[in-house]
This record gives sequence, C-alpha cells and structure tokens, in this order.
Amino acid sequence: MTTLADKTVLITGGTGSFGNELLQLIKDTDVGEVRVFSRDELKQEQMRVRMKNQKVKFHIGDIRDRQSVDQAMEGVDLVFHAAALKQVPSCEFFPMQALMTNVVGSHNVVESAIAHRVGSVVCLSTDKAVFPVNAMGMTKGLMEKVATAAARRLGDHETVISTVRYGNVMYSRGSVIPLFVEQIKSGRPLTITDPHMTRFLLSLRSAIDLVLFAFEHARQGDIFVRKAPASTVGDLAQAIQNLFGTDTPLEVIGTRHAEKLYETLATSGELVNAEDMGDYLRIVMDDRDLNYAKYFTEGEPQEALIDDYTSHNTERLSVPQIEALLRSLPAFERELTAFQSARQ
Repeated sequence: MTTLADKTVLITGGTGSFGNELLQLIKDTDVGEVRVFSRDELKQEQMRVRMKNQKVKFHIGDIRDRQSVDQAMEGVDLVFHAAALKQVPSCEFFPMQALMTNVVGSHNVVESAIAHRVGSVVCLSTDKAVFPVNAMGMTKGLMEKVATAAARRLGDHETVISTVRYGNVMYSRGSVIPLFVEQIKSGRPLTITDPHMTRFLLSLRSAIDLVLFAFEHARQGDIFVRKAPASTVGDLAQAIQNLFGTDTPLEVIGTRHAEKLYETLATSGELVNAEDMGDYLRIVMDDRDLNYAKYFTEGEPQEALIDDYTSHNTERLSVPQIEALLRSLPAFERELTAFQSARQ
C-alpha cells in the first residue's frame, strides 16, 4: 500500500463499520497519520483504547458543521468520506436529517477538501442512489451530484473528486445478517421482508478494496462500481440457518418503508461509456456544460441496447455459495463458532 506512504488520511464517519475496517487495514502500514472524524465520542474512546496507535488521531465533529470539518482537514492529503445516515426507515421518517448529513454535510467535506488543496477525495455511495425510491437513496444520489458538480469545475491537477458505489456490505452495522444471527441466538423467527427480494452481496474487505482502487485510479469525477454477485433474501436466510444448524421458522413481514424488489448499481446510460476494469467499472463523468443544445439534440443510440446492472441480472449465488461467502466473514465466523461451542 505504498500510495499511502507518509500521507495524512482523514476518514469521515471513521467510527462506523467502514472506518473501523479501513483503519485496521492501514494503521500498521507506512501511512503518516490517520484522522478519525465523527460525532460519537464514546465510539472514538473505545477505538482509541482498542487501537493504542500513535498514528491514529481523533477529531470530534459533525460534517454538518463546516468549521469542525475545516479544523480536521488542515494538512490532509487524502479523504475517505464515509459519514452518512444510512438506515432506510429512519431516513424515511426524518428526511431533512438525511438531507442535512448526506447532502449538505457531503458538500462541506468536498468544499473543505478543495479549499485545503487535498490531493484526493473518495466519497462512498450506494446502489440505492440509482433510481432512488427512498430518502436515503435520494440524498445519496444528490451526494453523487454534489461530488460530480465539484469535479466538473476542477482541473486534472487539482483535488480529484471521485465516488464509489456498492451494494449491501455483509455484516455491516444495521444490516440483515447480524439481525438474522441475533434472532437465531435468541430463538426468535427470522423476519424476512420478501423472500424473492434480491440484493448485491459484498464483503467489507471488498468494499475497502474498491475505495483503495478508486484512490489509485480515479480521474476527475469518476464513479467506480464493484461488480458483485447477488442472492435472494430467502436464500440468504436459508444459508444462515444451514450454517447454524437450526430450523428457526421464517416470518414474512412484508416490504419495509420504501424498499425495492431489487437494486441497481449502474444504469444503461452510465454503462454506455463505462470502462470495464476487471472487477470494477469506471463510470466516466458527464462533462457537458450548460449548453442545452447538447442535451436536447444529441442522443445516445446505444443506450437502448444495454440493460441496467441490477441485483436481478447479475450472478445469482446458490445457497452453498452463500454459505461459503458467509464463512469468509471473520465476524460471522466468530458468531458461528461461539454459537456452536455454547451448544456442545
């Protein structure tokens, strides 16, 4: 990871699942300093005690507060912007809170990075930002637009603003897998919204790799997508039951607020000009200006021939394949081992 050598890295939302994993990965490299920026003082203190690493510095603040962002941004080389409100139901009930954090807060981070001449900013987005139907996805989609608009006015040798977009991160905080595990441990039914609903499945380490790949390869305004397999929610629940050796009943509770049957990682319009980079797709920034004739008189005939990239048409994992993927997750494996030991 030589690209981080002697760099000062700022992670917004650094006490979340992504920040914790990224910090574990880079704290013992030749990185110069890692700044964890978040508003959760308890999690920062727990992280500080656990890490015991002089390279890691902690900054209390909120991305909604530009002044606190500016203070943390002084002398920073790279920014990984992970701070966000991400829970779909809570964003539905409090959309203005989602707007203030995911849009206004992201604008603060991007503009502060530009003002402080940071080398590169990678913003974390989600498949829910594509064809959004809920407040979380809508605000994340606007976050992408904020990042792209800033990139559009910058030159190649100024702060490089890029975005990464990925699907469900397995075993991340608030996701369905730890919920299923907890329900099994407590002997409750597994609550399933719709067994036919599909979701992309990505390990947290793969999400980190995507961000590091973006930092390595980003050009101004790029959006990077990590190709990923998918599964139905029903098959995911079955795989977890199989591994835990239980016949916990399934309870179909219906779709939650503003959930979709499947998610989309890239639209056909984006894929027309995307670059296939193996495990990743580079979606090139639309650099047209406000010359409206270009929008109304120049079409893209190839777009109609390409499908959107969705969790319904990507590789569909079988139950045994899902089991193998689950067992590759350290947090899941720890829970499984503890459960099996308690039953013996």
